[in-house]
Amino acid sequence: MSHSGSLSLAQATKSYPTAAGQIAVFRRLDLDIAPGEVLCLMGPSGCGKSTLLRILAGLERLDEGIASFDGGPIEGPDPRRSLVFQDFALFPWLSVADNVAFGPRARGRVEDLERRVADLLELVGLSGFERATPRSLSGGMAQRVALARALANDPEVLLLDEPLGALDVQTRLELQDAVARILRASGVTALVVTHDFDEAVVLADRVVVLGPRPARVVREVAVTLPRPRDRASLEFERVRARVVAATSEAFTRGRAA
Repeated sequence: MSHSGSLSLAQATKSYPTAAGQIAVFRRLDLDIAPGEVLCLMGPSGCGKSTLLRILAGLERLDEGIASFDGGPIEGPDPRRSLVFQDFALFPWLSVADNVAFGPRARGRVEDLERRVADLLELVGLSGFERATPRSLSGGMAQRVALARALANDPEVLLLDEPLGALDVQTRLELQDAVARILRASGVTALVVTHDFDEAVVLADRVVVLGPRPARVVREVAVTLPRPRDRASLEFERVRARVVAATSEAFTRGRAA
């Protein structure tokens, strides 16, 4: 499956009103994401990472600057860009298969849908759970369903807002490797917000670190390790250390501001 899926922010500025006046979340922020790239976004809480995802999803607009998808302006939601939340957001009254099929069915894309759903559930490791209900699933299984549902629309871009943040440590470790495999197999462009250093190195082709608000890009760390990533390797630890140093720099800039 071939995808385009480039994303771009140019001189992006976003503020929110508060009782004390306008608070700038990020200002004149530039960011480019190449087709098929997996980029992890890190930075202090409140620096606008989730807001940035919502803007790229078309759910919010910039105050100034340009948000682009495949070279054209983002003017609203588009099924080619799917947003995956931390809380799964599954429909509890639908089966696993019907949750996955919901998007294509709503858009009238029902041709060969049963096979498509079966393929996606196999991709995320849930073959045999088609008729299960969300309440019968573990947190890790529910997030796999959420990923399959997002992929069912055949998106060019996945926007993931701390998708594993609500899971226990062991499940999170297992799903990090699974998500890395799923993203690579699907070929989508992915922007992943995370606060977890290991997760960033496992998933990303590049880690971008934002500074405190009004946020701008502080550092970028390229991750060129072979896949699947070996957490026990010295090379993994070296890249992880660079990501830790980059985020420490972001916090240091915040204290100095």
